[in-house]
Amino acid sequence: MPTKKQQRTGHLALLGSNVIWGVMAPVSKFVLAGGIISSALLTDLRILAGTVLFWIASMFTKREKVDRKDYIKLFGAALFSTTLNQICYVKGVSLTSPVDATICTSTLPIWTMLMAAAWLREPVTGKKAGGVLLGLCGALILVLFGVHSASGSTSNLWGDILCLLSQVCYGVYLVFFQDIIRKYSPVTLMKWKYTFAAMMLLPFSFRDFSGVQWASLPLEQWAGLGYVLLFGTFLSYLMVPLGQKYLRPTLVAMYNYLQPVAAAAVAIMWGLDTFSIVKVVAVALIFAGVLIVNRSKAAESR
Repeated sequence: MPTKKQQRTGHLALLGSNVIWGVMAPVSKFVLAGGIISSALLTDLRILAGTVLFWIASMFTKREKVDRKDYIKLFGAALFSTTLNQICYVKGVSLTSPVDATICTSTLPIWTMLMAAAWLREPVTGKKAGGVLLGLCGALILVLFGVHSASGSTSNLWGDILCLLSQVCYGVYLVFFQDIIRKYSPVTLMKWKYTFAAMMLLPFSFRDFSGVQWASLPLEQWAGLGYVLLFGTFLSYLMVPLGQKYLRPTLVAMYNYLQPVAAAAVAIMWGLDTFSIVKVVAVALIFAGVLIVNRSKAAESR
């Protein structure tokens, strides 16, 4: 049973990582808008950067021996949380609208709650289910009343299905690989996860890297790319395992609802969106949902 200090560390780590990811959404869109870097190439760069940066980080941390039998589990964790998750999401986003993609992303806590109930025997109480649905309502309000609807993109059934599958894959990782997440340090876990993901994806990515006019990339987009790779990939995934180590899967997934909050805040600061009472209500619902699920966890542990 994690101590209160460890639980606070987990909450802060998940808060920080999901805010970083929320900010990464408009930053990534800015980088992709230049037309030089494609969504497939950005995924390849994230996996390559994650592999290199976590191996470098491991040189400055205490060496941790990985049991031979755990390499298979680490491969499975990489398959579901990185490879299948990213392939389904990137392809899905290319087929459907940004609104649909964001709505599909908001379903992660629901899939995680159902799988945790079936596999970990984590009880689905009325309070927990209510908190998940309350947070979902807040996320949907933010998305549906945001500027995303002005993008002109159309929905596509297969795109929506792929985006949903990407969330199911990540939910599988949160629930079925909980033992490996809690066994190793964040650096060791992510080092091997990204290494296996690179082995699966990068051999097929030569076409993505070839022909890119790197010299034509403006300084502002280099800065945006740097944010995606250093903060959105390395720092965020350094923090996430801390939350996964000390908090239950459903609560970990609930922090996913904070991403549209951070994205909306950035859009307002950049003048791409306006402040409204609707957004205040949406944010209040999201935080209320997280608080209710967190309190339901405390009740379960007593």
